[in-house]
Amino acid sequence: MNRIAMASIAIAFAVMGIKYVAYAVTGSAALLSDALESVVNVVAAFVALWAIRVAQKPADKDHPFGHHKAEYFSAVVEGVLIVVAALLIFREAWLAYEVPRALEEPGLGIAVNSIATLINLLWALFLIRQSRMRRSPALGADGRHLMSDVVTSVGVIAGLGIATATGWLVLDPIMAALVAANILREGFHVVTASLSGLMDRAMEPAEEARVRQLISEHADGALEVHDLKTRIAGPALFIEFHMVVPEAMTVGAAHDICDRIEAALTADFDHATVQIHVEPEGEIQETGVRVV
Repeated sequence: MNRIAMASIAIAFAVMGIKYVAYAVTGSAALLSDALESVVNVVAAFVALWAIRVAQKPADKDHPFGHHKAEYFSAVVEGVLIVVAALLIFREAWLAYEVPRALEEPGLGIAVNSIATLINLLWALFLIRQSRMRRSPALGADGRHLMSDVVTSVGVIAGLGIATATGWLVLDPIMAALVAANILREGFHVVTASLSGLMDRAMEPAEEARVRQLISEHADGALEVHDLKTRIAGPALFIEFHMVVPEAMTVGAAHDICDRIEAALTADFDHATVQIHVEPEGEIQETGVRVV
């Protein structure tokens, strides 16, 4: 993931430069707002790289469960940066609204900005796909932010085109304000999703159902399973539950059942850590799932 994060930095710099050129040739407040958001993309890409490197550190004495949650802090920082960028854009939009600016070379500015938008679209789709494959909140936050940037860029281009065709210069600051409102919404989504992860969010119901199915299929010899708990920490997944076995079963036989279940779960879920607490049959619970 380090390579992906470093590529994000390079792409963010390139897109920021392209968008600034689009603003420089037009003087458009809307294009300036788009360029300001790209500054956030650059900073966020650096933060994501730091977070991914920290999250990949192995467990140590002070962090026995690893450093996986570092990625959530990256996403929170990115959300805060988005809010700051939105406030700066609102300021620029208000100044342009008070004193409307004539646009220079709007056609060239639209063409240049369209190139940057296409680059962002392709990279955002790649990051979102990679975040799902690798269970990376940092890549996911970066990808969603870029996709929001694409949406706002398309709106800016459309608004600038209309302003050029109609001569309504007031559309330029209005589009800038809409850009700010949209990235504020995206910033709120990024922060709330990250805070959810910091609070030890459980697996999705469909995934948890798959966990239960695998346990049932590989728990031959056990009597019942209860108190299943799951939590997600960045790319890591933690699964724990209690398994009831006959009192006459040997420790070795119970251990073999645990090995089968753990092998099945880790084969189906990457980066899963499984913890099974074995109990005698007197601990069977009415709400548990009977295996036999």
